[in-house]
Amino acid sequence: MEEIDRRIVTLLAADGRMSFTDLAKETGLSVSAVHQRVRRLEKRGVLRGYAALIDYDEIGLPLTAFVSIKPIDPAAADDAPDRLRHLTAIESCHSVAGDESYILKVRVSSPLGLEDLLNQIRAAANVSTRTTVVLSTPYDYRPPAIAP
Repeated sequence: MEEIDRRIVTLLAADGRMSFTDLAKETGLSVSAVHQRVRRLEKRGVLRGYAALIDYDEIGLPLTAFVSIKPIDPAAADDAPDRLRHLTAIESCHSVAGDESYILKVRVSSPLGLEDLLNQIRAAANVSTRTTVVLSTPYDYRPPAIAP
């Protein structure tokens, strides 16, 4: 990836709503050149989309937790992500190395909501769980350090 494209990706990672005009000022390119580069980065799949950052406390989902799961039967099919896809409280699902198979990031309204979600996860995917509750998040959504 060219240095100028890395700069555009870094700027958009920090502010996905940055205008083409502002991107042009920051990169020293013309607005049309920035527009072409952004479209090319989108087409290549480097830029996969743009999203709003949510204040989860404000929408009633103040409790964040990481739930590690592993199958009760190790010989069972590895289909937990498909079995859990319908649970909208699961924000992300990561396949991991180690004792567990996946780590889920979940957001719920309360400890009771977490308990209910854990029961749903166990029942839907036939897995055991290990949960870590997030106390605070000093930083999140940091732009990546894009290697040359």
